[in-house]
Amino acid sequence: MTDADKHLRWNFTVNVLDNMLFALAASLVAQETILPLLVNKLGDAPLLIGLVPALYSISYYLPQLFMANHAEGLRRKLPFVVIASGILQRLPIPLIGLCLLLFAESNPSLALVLFFGLFAVSAFGGGIVTPAWYTMIGKVVSVRRRGIFFGIANGGGMLMGVGGALFVGRVLDEVAYPGGFALLFFVAGAIHLVSWTCLALTREPPSETVKRAGNMRQYLRRLPDILRAQHNYRRYLLTYGLLRVSLMSTSFFVVFGEKSLQLGGAEVGLLAAVFIGTQALLQPLMGSLGDRWGHKRNLSLAALSIVLASLCALLAGDFALVAVAVSLLACAISCDSVSQYNIVLEFAPAADQPTYIGLTNSILAPVTFAAPLLGGWIAGQFGYNALFAASICAGLVAGWMFLRWVAEPRHNPPLPKQEK
Repeated sequence: MTDADKHLRWNFTVNVLDNMLFALAASLVAQETILPLLVNKLGDAPLLIGLVPALYSISYYLPQLFMANHAEGLRRKLPFVVIASGILQRLPIPLIGLCLLLFAESNPSLALVLFFGLFAVSAFGGGIVTPAWYTMIGKVVSVRRRGIFFGIANGGGMLMGVGGALFVGRVLDEVAYPGGFALLFFVAGAIHLVSWTCLALTREPPSETVKRAGNMRQYLRRLPDILRAQHNYRRYLLTYGLLRVSLMSTSFFVVFGEKSLQLGGAEVGLLAAVFIGTQALLQPLMGSLGDRWGHKRNLSLAALSIVLASLCALLAGDFALVAVAVSLLACAISCDSVSQYNIVLEFAPAADQPTYIGLTNSILAPVTFAAPLLGGWIAGQFGYNALFAASICAGLVAGWMFLRWVAEPRHNPPLPKQEK
């Protein structure tokens, strides 16, 4: 029995708790619901709303390729993950709350700049730890348990987040602006602290083989060889990039509902509860299905879901249809969050997994940055209906490409590379 097998239950448990609590904290300041409303209050412009996911994407994805080289040389990933995640990824969250209390009313422009700055630091922190963290999870959780691991972890956090979303609605109704938003960030920060403690309890065995971190120039030179050798991986990158384009409307569903139907804090909280509750139910299911039928089908379902969500938004004339649209959006996010990295791990030999994670996210960074800004521009210039129509078109093409063009990598596993 290997060290990983010996500590499987412990590592499964503490990392599920870490992810559940992290998801709960994220639900209180969700990018898809709460942050767009906050930015709308600080500076009413669709392009600024689109900047929320765009800034997150570029800050989160771009550094990963450069950190993958470092991660491959670490025999144990946990110490690096714990330090970087604690300081860079989690600490900025309560600091945002403090900035809102100090400047949101007296100087909203400064508050907006500070919000985006701290938000970018948090995303950057998440980005630099991701290659090492996912490799660590791949080491302590077996391949046939990863889907259910992420499904239970994220779904459990979302299930707790349903209560959190109702708490959000009550806070926004009863605590005067900006105190309500600040309180949400403070509570999220406290939950992050507990989550970080669970992460630190992981019992990670040292890797049997590691690549010595080499010269960055030499490291970057070998990346084109991966793309040339893996034609199916190239197809995945193109198809997933188009899926990200279809998700450009993600941050606009709740803002659209609030503007068109004049929703109050309670209705916004209910939409957040629908969004989070749907994910709580679906993420364990999608994790289990990903383990059984492969993660490619999950991503195909993500494309179909964003198409249906956008169609419901186009037809929405009352709160009920907006809620249906938000639940379908949650389905798309669930499929994507469970499978976007798990499928990449299946394209890669074990020793190269940090590089594949970093390479994937760095290649897709321009798309994930530009897509929500494009969505904000379309919404500002042509209206929300045009935005949702564009999401429908991109989602239909992406879904077809996943089903007909990309092969399931689990059926064609990569051969391990021989170390020199």
